[in-house]
Amino acid sequence: MTNGPLPDDPFGGVPFLGEFMRMLQGAGSGGPEAARQLARSIANDGQTEPNIAPSDRIAVEQLVRVAELHVAQVTDLPVARGGALQVDVGNRSQWADRTVSDYKTLFAALSESMAAGMTAPNDIPSGDPMASMLEGLSKMIGPMMLSMTTGSMVGNIAQRALGGYELPVPRPADQPLLILLRNVDAFGDDWSLNREDLRLWVCLHEVAHHAVLGVPHVRDRLDNLLIRHASAFETNPEALEKQLGSVDLSNGPEGLAELQSMMSDPEAVLRAVRSPAQQTLQPELTALIAAITGYVDHVMDTIGATLISSYDMLSEALRRRRAEANTNDRFVERILGLELDAAQYDRGATFAAGVVERAGPEGLSRLWSNPAHMPTTTEVDAPGLWLARIDLPSES
Repeated sequence: MTNGPLPDDPFGGVPFLGEFMRMLQGAGSGGPEAARQLARSIANDGQTEPNIAPSDRIAVEQLVRVAELHVAQVTDLPVARGGALQVDVGNRSQWADRTVSDYKTLFAALSESMAAGMTAPNDIPSGDPMASMLEGLSKMIGPMMLSMTTGSMVGNIAQRALGGYELPVPRPADQPLLILLRNVDAFGDDWSLNREDLRLWVCLHEVAHHAVLGVPHVRDRLDNLLIRHASAFETNPEALEKQLGSVDLSNGPEGLAELQSMMSDPEAVLRAVRSPAQQTLQPELTALIAAITGYVDHVMDTIGATLISSYDMLSEALRRRRAEANTNDRFVERILGLELDAAQYDRGATFAAGVVERAGPEGLSRLWSNPAHMPTTTEVDAPGLWLARIDLPSES
């Protein structure tokens, strides 16, 4: 690595940022493959992992068939669209590869939003070297930011995900379900749970989410809210320079490792803050997620109580698993605009129970039957108001 400034290098007068630019030039443009490699490395702590045995794949596929039948009967929703419901039974690397692809639009919006904030502060005069420096930094860091943000977030989710709907985020409608069997079996072993029962529970959970998030107007609304949230971040370029300024990129591989470690925590590097637009959007997004999770939990309880002998034990273990999510999990959820703590799950469950108490399961089934039937923020906390509204005659 040379020590002198590069030709036309806007960072030449700032030693740290000059080295940073060289590092970015040497790292390439990032992209999906770089994101996948980082996701796999984080998911497996850099270790290799075995493939799934064919007998296990067949066993899970059979459980998905059972789950599909029961979810279709209880929800009256078309679980499989355009043919039989398919499932990919994989390990962490395979789960990460699919998720990088499935979430690409959401992560691109997130990265572009954060990179857009790395411009010169308003109080820097036009033509000032600092303005040029920050503009160049923004252009150089964008592709790498997308790769690192995507890879680090997917890798962290893959460490504990049980299926494709670990987060209630829509996936492409024509793609198979995802079951991360390594994590499912490991969780069951850690909690001394019946392996077959737990596998069926996870299949029910995935199929129920797939049915709800496959409803076109539900998918469209949730996708729209998530993209709008991801596109509305504001970043502080001065905090970025301060945060990365401690990295010694002249220290060869160790410097690169330190940079990657810091950039694997987007919050620490980007100092992303909620913008006013996100604060306005959050209640609507949170209410929709609460309605979805509350409905899915109701479907799970309705089916599981009669289909799975250890259902109560499983549900308690998996609810505790939700509550004990680590800091990385909570960060990933929050940066995507998802509030998935115990209070929000309880909020959804209370809404679903309130509807069923007043109008029975048939009343709750109307939740997804019409775009106008999705509850407002207020109605999620007052199911009686929701029922009253959807029963009002339409204006001609």
